[in-house]
This record gives sequence, structure tokens and C-alpha cells, in this order.
Amino acid sequence: MMWEERLRCEALRGRIMSADEAAMLITDGMCVAVSGFTPSGCPKAVPLALARQAKAGRRLRLTLLSGASTGEEIDSAWAEAGILARRLPYMTSKPLRAAVNGVSEPGVAYSDIHLGEFAQNARYGAYGPVDVAIIEAAAVTPEGDLIPTTALGCSQTWLDLASTVIVELNLRQSAELEGLHDVYRVADPPRREPIPLSRVDERIGVPYLRCEMDKIAAVVVTELPEKPRALPGADETSRRIAGHIVRFLENEKACGRLSVDSLPLQSGVGAVANAVLLGLGESGFSHLRFYSEVMQDGILDLLDAGKADFASATSLSLSEAGMARLIGHLDRYRDRIVLRDSEISNSPEVIRRLGVIAMNTAVEADLYGNVNSSQMNGTTVYNGIGGSGDYARGACLSIFMTASIAKEGKISCIVPMVSHVDHTEHDVDVIVTEQGLADLRGLSPKERALAIIENCAHPDYRAQLRAYFDEACAATHGAQTPHVLSKCFSFHENLRLYGSMKGPDPDTQPGFQGE
Repeated sequence: MMWEERLRCEALRGRIMSADEAAMLITDGMCVAVSGFTPSGCPKAVPLALARQAKAGRRLRLTLLSGASTGEEIDSAWAEAGILARRLPYMTSKPLRAAVNGVSEPGVAYSDIHLGEFAQNARYGAYGPVDVAIIEAAAVTPEGDLIPTTALGCSQTWLDLASTVIVELNLRQSAELEGLHDVYRVADPPRREPIPLSRVDERIGVPYLRCEMDKIAAVVVTELPEKPRALPGADETSRRIAGHIVRFLENEKACGRLSVDSLPLQSGVGAVANAVLLGLGESGFSHLRFYSEVMQDGILDLLDAGKADFASATSLSLSEAGMARLIGHLDRYRDRIVLRDSEISNSPEVIRRLGVIAMNTAVEADLYGNVNSSQMNGTTVYNGIGGSGDYARGACLSIFMTASIAKEGKISCIVPMVSHVDHTEHDVDVIVTEQGLADLRGLSPKERALAIIENCAHPDYRAQLRAYFDEACAATHGAQTPHVLSKCFSFHENLRLYGSMKGPDPDTQPGFQGE
């Protein structure tokens, strides 16, 4: 398809320029916001041009805002070129992680923020003015509205806030994506009305991004391909974790409590998430619905098998084969998939109203149900909290999952006290490892500790955890949450010994999800 068929707005055809020309609109010290959520839907040509110019000697130190993580064309390329001065709200890039943690220079100031509240904070001005927005589009309507590509994220907010807009018209992205999106602007408090979404399959907005045409300074036509995520394989640990979760959900239904036949699921990205989707497909559940940040291949499988009815997300986090399947058969998916703004997909208000059953991953969990999902040894950030807090706080049922051990058994992921708290015990209903599942609802802290030790801890560490708990109970004379602070951190000695940057790799650790 020629670019003229995609760029339907005559007034914008005179603003076409090369990626290098558009990159010159961005100058040192600016705040740049980009479209996308995960690598999906991110601009590519202009960010790569900026990286080339910086490596050639052009002075550029920028603040970067996004919906979540970005593709390697931005986070990785900019970190390696020394462009990034400040990064918000989330990242998964290894080069950027090294810069954030002081392993490489120049360093990057990183602020880890709940994804669901990021757009509103930006509109309030918490992160300063947005100078330039770079937005990827599959097409531009005659009126100048933008048709998004494979993710929405915070794109509409960036278009509203930015002084200057650069549109990347990506001809490699399918024009068939038009109509898949539901863009809904929310008013900020105190003028906000309830978000009018009471069913997963409702549409409440418009299928395009709106932008003042005078803001658009450049249209860059590109055919750079999106680099989809490789699907992580489900290993034995992941399959065992998934098996515990599916059996638990089956028991919940049998007991007349909660059922995924009637309540939507949130499922992240990773080996365990894939295994859970596979397990749900093999279970007796039907009419599944998903209300999540990301959609991966397993949801397409469930839709194709007639096990799922609908999926709502903000990003298509599909493999290359999964994306080809979606685009090749959009006629059968179009009425069963919707992409929303991340402010809607991650809204605790909507999550609570729908009764979402949330499943997220942890780096470690402690005896009382507190969860660390972002840092190693309390000092080294891996990715960030992402949207897990949005879902944990609003969910009808909040499940956290992790392998019981890491580094070939040298590290226990069940510890007396987490080294960093992302999710307090009040937002955690269930903890599950490959060893088993602990239902913490209604339990006192001491009852939680016993349930987690017996069901979730690896056998190699259970005796040590029991000994700690017994000593803490004796030392504190029956206190509500027994701790011996001088000893609880001994469980983190292995993290220091093996190096926090050499801990569990979020790209390979069973069950570790990014967004």
C-alpha cells in the first residue's frame, strides 16, 4: 500500500520529512513522550535517528515518557547512545537497566510509577511540560485523526499535552488494525465522572486518536518492522505453578465462591502466564473474558477454541506468528478484541467494578504475604512495578506467583521479610509457587506465615524458615507480626554473594512478567 492511501489528510502531506529531519526538532533538555506499550506500537525511525545523531556527537540528554516499556529502538538505543537523562514510568531494557543501576555511564534517573495513574499525573504537570510527542500511526484520516497501531498506552494524553507532534506513519503496520481501538478521554478530578464501562466487551470511546492539526510538525513515512516478543516456553516449574492456579480456580467455582466463567481475568506476559492460559484451555471453564494490559498468543488460542468470548487490553504483545494470525483473520477477531488507553485498562475503578481476577508475578514474597516485584536485594531495580499494583489494588482476587527458588537453588524466593515492598500483604490474596498454593484470605499474619512455609517454600528452605518463624514468635512474645530484624536479612546474603545484577533474569525467570 502506498503512503498516499494511508495519509488521507491533504493538509498534512506538505509536512512529510525524513526521520533525520524530524529528529532535529528535538533538542537537548527536552521531554519527549512516545506512543506504545511494551515494544508494541512504539515509534522507531525518529528514535533511531536521534541515537545515530547522538553517537555522531550531537548533544542530547532527554527525559522520556511512555505508556510502559518501549522497543529496543528507544530504551536500548537511547541508553547506549547516552541520550536518556530521566526515564518514567517503566522499563525492561537491559542497557537501560544497567544505566539506571549505575553499572554503565551516563546514569539515568528512573522513576517507577503505577502505570494506571501515570497519564493523570502527567496531565497535572507532575513531570513537567511535554515538549514533543512521537506517535506511531497506521493511517491518518481526512480530518487529521490518527489510527493507532498495536498499542494505545498513553498516546492520547501525549497528543493533548505536547507542544509539538511528530507522526510516524508506519506502512509495515497493517491498515486492517483500524477500528480495533477504543480511545476514551477521562476528565481529571474534581470534574471526573465515573468511567462508563461495566462489561469487558463495551466500547465507550472512538477508534482514533485526536490531535490539533497545528501541533503536527512532521510526518515521517517508515516501513520499519515491529520486533515482536519471543514467546517464552513453559518449563516444568511454570507448568506446575499453572496447575496449582487452575485447580484453585476450579475449586473456587465448585465451592460457589468465584468463577472465571463469570469474572474476567488479568494475565501478564511470561512463561507462567502462557502455561496458565494453556491450562485454562484444557480445563472445563468456558466463556472466559480477559481484562488486561497485554494480550498474547494464548488468548488467541482460547478465542479460536471457543473457550474465550472477549479480550480487552492496551497492547498486542504477540509473537510474529500470533500477529500474522490476528491480521490474517481479523474478520473473526474484530468483534472480540479491543485495545483501550492504559488509563482505562489499568483503572482500579474499572478493575474493581468488573471483579477482575488478577495474576501477577513476584521476585520474592515474605512470610506475611508482602511481595517484591521489581528489585533484587532492595537495591537493584529490574523493571518496575508496572501495572501489577493497579490490578492488585482493584482486583476481586489478587494472585502472585513466583518460582520458590532462583539461581539453581542458591536463593529462596520465599523469605522472612522482602527486601523491597511493592505490594503489601493487604493487596495479596494468594501466593503460589511450583511447590503449592497458599490461600491467605482471612488469615492472621502468623497463620499466613505457616501457610506460606508449608505450601510455597522449597523443601531445602522450609526448616530454615520454620526456625526463623519460631524464634521470632518466641522473641516477640506472641506479637501480631513476629520478626527478628537482626536475622531476617540473612536470607538475602546469597543475593549479595551472587551479585544483584546477576540475580534472576526477568526475561528468563519462570513466571517473571514485565507489564
